[in-house]
Amino acid sequence: MAQGNLKYQFSRLNIAEKLIAVNVLVFIVNSLFPFLLGLSKNSIVQWFELPKDFFDFFMQPWSIITYSFFHGGFGHIFWNMLLIYFVGRIFLNLFDGRRFLNVYLLGVILGGLFFILGYNIFPAFFNVTAYLIGASAGVSAVLIFICTYIPNQEVRLIFFNVKLWYIGAFVVLMDLIQLPYSGNAGGHLAHLGGALLGYWYARQLLNGTDIGAGFSRFLDTVVNMFKGGDKKAPLKTVYKKKTSKNTSSNSGKDYDRQSHQKKIDAILDKISKSGYESLSKAEKDFLFQAGKEK
Repeated sequence: MAQGNLKYQFSRLNIAEKLIAVNVLVFIVNSLFPFLLGLSKNSIVQWFELPKDFFDFFMQPWSIITYSFFHGGFGHIFWNMLLIYFVGRIFLNLFDGRRFLNVYLLGVILGGLFFILGYNIFPAFFNVTAYLIGASAGVSAVLIFICTYIPNQEVRLIFFNVKLWYIGAFVVLMDLIQLPYSGNAGGHLAHLGGALLGYWYARQLLNGTDIGAGFSRFLDTVVNMFKGGDKKAPLKTVYKKKTSKNTSSNSGKDYDRQSHQKKIDAILDKISKSGYESLSKAEKDFLFQAGKEK
């Protein structure tokens, strides 16, 4: 009963909240199990962290994504999860969870590639042993995406309002400044890779191109590989005769859904042309409610 309840509660979370839940669970397991079993602290994470050497990476290619689910300490995971929550709220008021996951995971991947390339191209990193963990690249991608897509939208920072593009510019500038001095050069390289992905994705989307569409189809293929019986499903076609009442009811629901989606698309088109601040209060409220229903 408890397991079923947890599964139900998890299914009700939006994609950002699900990512937070998975990250927290991984953090607890990675911290608790080695301690209880008397193993070294890196006994689990060593199989999932992203190495800087090409050969080591080829031996565990899954690490280009799995590194993002591990964190080095409580402060590390706390700030990353807090940012995922807040940027997720803004993002999911504009788009669905699928696009959020596209931006997030592509940011993780490009951030990881920036890390590997940086440590193999720049002489300053040649003799440094380093591994990458943390969700920061994915968080940077989503943050810079929304800062690029609705740059003039203002958000409240403690006592005053700030335009999103100011925040995005500040974050990128701080990563560039801290690159030589912070002792976490690999992390800042990953942040910059994620930020570049977020910026590029948003700019292309404003021009009418979704660069994550192919990646989304790839994810669908991977998910379907792990679903039993899905390969046989297309061979089974069942026809059911509907009564006129059912047909009328379903047609009405389809019409409502199409009408609802058309209104969302019209508002998103308005944002892409004139910015989020051009929306009326009614349009903002409608978009906010639509985001909650996804």
